[in-house]
Amino acid sequence: MAKSNPSIFEKTITNFLNYLNFEKGLSENTLSSYSIDIHNYLSFISSLNIKNISDISHFHISNFLKYLYEIGLSDNSRIRYISSIRSFHKYLVNNKIINVDVTEKVEVPRNRKSLPEVLTIEQVNKFLNAIDYSSYPGMRDRAMSEILYACGLRVSELCNLTMKDIIWDYQILRILGKGNKERIVPFGQSAQYFLQLYIEESRNKFYKNNTSPDVVFFNAKGKKLTRMGVWKILQKYAKLVNMQNIIHPHIFRHSFATHLLEGGADLRAVQEMLGHSDISTTQIYTHLDNEYIKEVHKLFHPKA
Repeated sequence: MAKSNPSIFEKTITNFLNYLNFEKGLSENTLSSYSIDIHNYLSFISSLNIKNISDISHFHISNFLKYLYEIGLSDNSRIRYISSIRSFHKYLVNNKIINVDVTEKVEVPRNRKSLPEVLTIEQVNKFLNAIDYSSYPGMRDRAMSEILYACGLRVSELCNLTMKDIIWDYQILRILGKGNKERIVPFGQSAQYFLQLYIEESRNKFYKNNTSPDVVFFNAKGKKLTRMGVWKILQKYAKLVNMQNIIHPHIFRHSFATHLLEGGADLRAVQEMLGHSDISTTQIYTHLDNEYIKEVHKLFHPKA
């Protein structure tokens, strides 16, 4: 996620961090974490055209937490964000900047394994076909979306993808995942076509003086895409096909795994492609597949 400095809130953020530093005596690393969390939080809030701290409601905070889920942050990361946001709002109340602590109504995510949402193959195709790739940004957006689904990447892995990670001769990507664990993921003909189209005809259009030459996907400023940037791009096309309430970066990873298992893929192979260190993490998709099997039985068996 990109760190940003929403200028309308900057003075308040600075005062809050000074309070944590001089009155609470927090370490430099902890202050850095607070700074990143609150800047990202208020960047999201400012994107909702909210210009006054007092106008923030628990609904806005809940929407931010939903956004964190949609870009693939874990329960633990979202719990950390809630802790930072609660400390921030408590500071605001104690200093009479706001009158009510709206975080009291916000629920903390529980660490639980729930069945992930997935797209049908028809929904994936509907979304991908909504992307007009006749423009340079459209070429990037189609290639980016194709790779997300074809390879089941985490959004951070997509953003960090470099040109040397693409091994064209074997149609595979070399991915550096969580814990600096490297894995190999194949990509199919459709993803290859759109990725090659983007690289050959569009990628150099995003070059700026500050551009890193190795990054695959750039934003309009010539910097590598961020989690928020990817989310905004996907939402743009999701709205065209009335899918904005279900489309987020991580749903392509869920759909990737589920569609492979539905097609008969080996669980261990899917585990390797997802980069899960423990197969129990991958097994959640077998539960989802069981639901699919039961639905097929219900629909087609004469005695169901």
